[in-house]
Amino acid sequence: MTTEQLQVNANDEQVEAIAQNQLAKHATQVHKFGGSSLATPQCITRVLDIIRQNCQLNDVVVVSANGDTTDNLFALYQLAQEQQDIPLEEQDPRALEQAILSLKNQQETLITELLNANNARQLIQALSVDIEQLKAWLCGSLAVYRNDILAFGELWSARLLSALLNEKVCPSNSIDSRDFLVIDNEVQYGVDTATSAAQLRQRKQFGKLAVITGYICKNEQGQTCTLGRNGSDYSATIVASLVGANNVTLWTDVDGIYSADPRIVPNARKLHRLPNGVAKELGRLGNPVLHAKTLLPLINQSTEHHTHLHVASSFDAEVIGTEIGKFGQIAKQELSVTYLNDLLIAQSESFLGDACAKACEVFSPICSDEKQGFMVINQSQQKALSQWLASHDTEVTFKPVAIIATVGHKVAERGDIKARFKRSLKSTKPLHLVNSDNGHSVIAILVEPCTTELLNNVHHDMTKDARHIGLVVAGLGNIGQRFLEMLPTQLNRVYALENIHLVGLLSSKKALINNDGIDVSQAMNLFEQEAQAYDNEQLLSWLSYHPYDELIVVDITPSEDFSLLYEPFFARGIHVIGANKWAASSPTAHFNHLKKLSAEHNSLWLGNTTVGAGLPVNFAIDDLRQSGDEINQIAGIFSGTLSWLFETYDGSTSFSTLLLDALSQGITEPDPREDLSGRDVQRKLLILARKAGFELSLDDIDCQNLVPEVLQGLSTEAFLARASELDAYFAQKHQEANKKNACIRYVARLQYDELSEPQLKAKVSLEVLPTSDAFASLTPCDNIFLINSRWYQENPLIIRGPGAGRDVTAGGLHSDLVAICQQLANKQNQVKIKGIN
Repeated sequence: MTTEQLQVNANDEQVEAIAQNQLAKHATQVHKFGGSSLATPQCITRVLDIIRQNCQLNDVVVVSANGDTTDNLFALYQLAQEQQDIPLEEQDPRALEQAILSLKNQQETLITELLNANNARQLIQALSVDIEQLKAWLCGSLAVYRNDILAFGELWSARLLSALLNEKVCPSNSIDSRDFLVIDNEVQYGVDTATSAAQLRQRKQFGKLAVITGYICKNEQGQTCTLGRNGSDYSATIVASLVGANNVTLWTDVDGIYSADPRIVPNARKLHRLPNGVAKELGRLGNPVLHAKTLLPLINQSTEHHTHLHVASSFDAEVIGTEIGKFGQIAKQELSVTYLNDLLIAQSESFLGDACAKACEVFSPICSDEKQGFMVINQSQQKALSQWLASHDTEVTFKPVAIIATVGHKVAERGDIKARFKRSLKSTKPLHLVNSDNGHSVIAILVEPCTTELLNNVHHDMTKDARHIGLVVAGLGNIGQRFLEMLPTQLNRVYALENIHLVGLLSSKKALINNDGIDVSQAMNLFEQEAQAYDNEQLLSWLSYHPYDELIVVDITPSEDFSLLYEPFFARGIHVIGANKWAASSPTAHFNHLKKLSAEHNSLWLGNTTVGAGLPVNFAIDDLRQSGDEINQIAGIFSGTLSWLFETYDGSTSFSTLLLDALSQGITEPDPREDLSGRDVQRKLLILARKAGFELSLDDIDCQNLVPEVLQGLSTEAFLARASELDAYFAQKHQEANKKNACIRYVARLQYDELSEPQLKAKVSLEVLPTSDAFASLTPCDNIFLINSRWYQENPLIIRGPGAGRDVTAGGLHSDLVAICQQLANKQNQVKIKGIN
């Protein structure tokens, strides 16, 4: 239940009862909103919608200052400092006054545009008090009040959002994090967990959504402190650890963590899932989204409670972001490339051997090498490092450098990755190649700054094969099981499938979904042991938030109901391989809608096994049309069952005996009337006609039902008991054909003639054919397809072969899987980030 369903006034008597009920049902989650997410009235309105859809009353919201407020406060501080550094008679207070007034006006604009008049009046009064205090501090001892001045941004942001929630969404209270969050100092940021947790419990008001200031806290002496630039993310994970939250979501202006800075590398891939250690290393090495210390409170928790971190965009909340936590092998295969310029390499005897560890403990360098006696540091650390070495009577040399790094789970231990990284840098000639201490990165030290061109080239070389494609198999009957049996060999044999991961198995009633992958060699055993009941809503929910670059659903069901899911599949950008005929032969309006939807969302839809099992008839028609040919006739025997029946039937045995024999062998459907009705052949002809570019529906195809009307409405059991009533009709047809030295076959025909009326004729029916006809002498169960076109007029194109069978059908599905993966390999996704681009 979301806060939209909990919308009540703050004084409603039912609030506490509702909140207690929600607390019992839902684990706490923390949602943090960055400054860009709260920059304008429009942005804040989006945030309200996100909270309405995603938050419970027992959750916690952490906020940054609105937009550039912190930057403006820091600019005020610097301006005041400059004024104090010049003689009194030369000071001009007007610049400072104007800057303060501009800041006040910005805040008042947010308040008046968002709140009703009464609530706006109260917040503006509180803002006026703060502005007077700000003026006093700016004219006083600046060094003492620096952090208090910077804290106003978060204080105003939390106060405004809480007031808006109270007015429009749900009961809320704002909490100044300085009232509970205690750290040791502004270097290590060590949290006094016991004290902070106890004081937070006192500040949270039961039945109200807490809105907490990010970035600011206090030290043990009660003085205001900050957590560094972008420290609100760190605030959010600290709060999560204090309240035992299951999830933390960082709502920002990007929709996830990318394999490189997407503002510089347009072809960067979103990393849907990142192991904790890898994410921490990315933050350390300059990832633009992750604060270096953000993950510490989550990683340091006991192994019995795991908090996952999500990065999502408040500008496009429906887009799946990045999740950071504990995952299996698929997530551990992710690679990314990051860089840092404006660094220094420091060379000294104090960095040799065991002494290097002491220096690293003090300065936490980007990287170091105790054998060669160097470490790479930020330029801001140069003075402190020089002083530290001077106290050890050791000389040091500094040289400007940059770094570029490949980051991934234990990449330092993967020889293939290191070799590829080294090859990608062959034209750059780095000074050194260093493994990080945690093994999650390989770092190249560059003598020149890392350029955009170098970053893009290295990123391409390191991530070109790093896509992850999830595979969901629906339908675990005879064909589905054979498809899965073939999958391990295919994955090892076919290069195009190297990024495929089996992640879902579906029957009509149960599902096994595993984001970390399902062992393909044990797929059916795992399904039998672990599958759970599901419904379509649950399935679509998972498919909406899958952690893969692409997702393919292989539909091997005969279900019309499952085919109705193609529309939401395509709307989510999911690709479909269908042996299921229902969607491809659905009413014209629905079929055209599906084609349009799949095109709009770049969803691929392949269905070569809908007709002819593994025979390439769909492919041939596609190829002819794409090459510029025009098809004017399609004909053939499309049913393996009817092919077997009429190739085998010679009049010596009654037709009903033959039919029951075919049923016992599994050649027919459980109810043979499904085959004898001609509906399956009718659907197949419709599918091929649409492939050939003709727009028609099932009703446009005449269909001869071989089941007498008196037998059509019976139960299957009753029909089989009266099957002998078919014998006289087929005996008569066979005798008539024999007299003409001919045979009977069930044939599908489509003919287009511009000069005839109607121009398009389509039918499926029992025909008498000369024994010399191409359709007359087939191996039982074979299909045959005849195609006439502008290019194939005098001598038509004929495709013949087994039209049924578990091996050929499963093989046809694998052919489609390879084809779809080859198309996806060439797919380029240009990164579009609403908050930046």
